[in-house]
This record gives sequence, C-alpha cells and structure tokens, in this order.
Amino acid sequence: MILHKADDALMCKVFVMTLRGAAQDWFHTLPSGSISSFKELAYAFAKERTSYRTIKKNPDHLFNLRKKSDESLQDYIKRFKAEKANIVGCDDWIASSAFKKGLPAEHDLYRELTIAPSQTLAEVFTTAERYALWDDDRIAAKKSTKQEEQPDPVPSNRASHKGKGIAIPL
Repeated sequence: MILHKADDALMCKVFVMTLRGAAQDWFHTLPSGSISSFKELAYAFAKERTSYRTIKKNPDHLFNLRKKSDESLQDYIKRFKAEKANIVGCDDWIASSAFKKGLPAEHDLYRELTIAPSQTLAEVFTTAERYALWDDDRIAAKKSTKQEEQPDPVPSNRASHKGKGIAIPL
C-alpha cells in the first residue's frame, strides 16, 4: 500500500483488518482519536507486540546452570535439556561442556565426563541418564535401610508395662 501512495486513513483501516486475537483486542483498547497517522499506529503496534517477545538466550547461558545440592541428577538433566531447547543453534560441544561444568566436581558423573571428554551431546546425556538411574537406586536403597534400622516409635503395651506387675489382656 505504501508503494501505491495510499492515504494514512486507508492504510490504518486495512492494517486493522489483518489483526487477529490478542492483537485485535489490543487495537480495540486504543482510545478513540489517539492515533493520527499510519506511522503512529505502526510504532504503537510494534511497541506493544515487542513486549511479548521472549529474549533469545545465548549458548553461554548454559554455563550459568548448576546442579543444586538437593536436586536429583534426573531433575538436573531435565532442567538442562529444557534450557538448551530454548537456545536456537546451540553447538553440542558447548552444551556438553556446560552440562559437565554444572556438575559438582566430586560427582562421579563429572569424573566420567572428564575422563571421556570427546563424547557427543547425545552420548553425554545417555551416560548421565545411566548415572541418574544409579543415583535413584542408591537413594531408594538408603531410604529402605534407614526404615529398617529405625526402632518402632510406638512401644507395645506389654513392653511398656513389663515388670510393673500389671497384666494387660490382649
């Protein structure tokens, strides 16, 4: 329309006809007479719509991720993969390095990834998921051992009255 030298009023009306959904709702919230040219409309629209854009993250962002001390390895893997998925064109070597860097240095997986550094990202995640299964098994084993070792918190009636000469029928 600009090439055909259409007037501002016509360009504004035609532009509004192209809007759908939230963009159209936004247009109808503009106060009557608040836009006096197509240039103003284009500026207001661009200003409104750019606030909805997500900021593109740089692959370096992955180096800020760290496995939390109370976080399972499986949860760290999921969180890392989700963050990586938001970065377009992230190099696998960078992602592999960042994933390893986010692990505590004393973690067995960190040691494994240091010993075999030339793995692809898929191989890193496969190795990490094997370690996560092992971690889950160790945690479950610790919990079951603790439950077996704990004494019964409620003593039976017979034991609590032993030696007091009181007979309690069962």
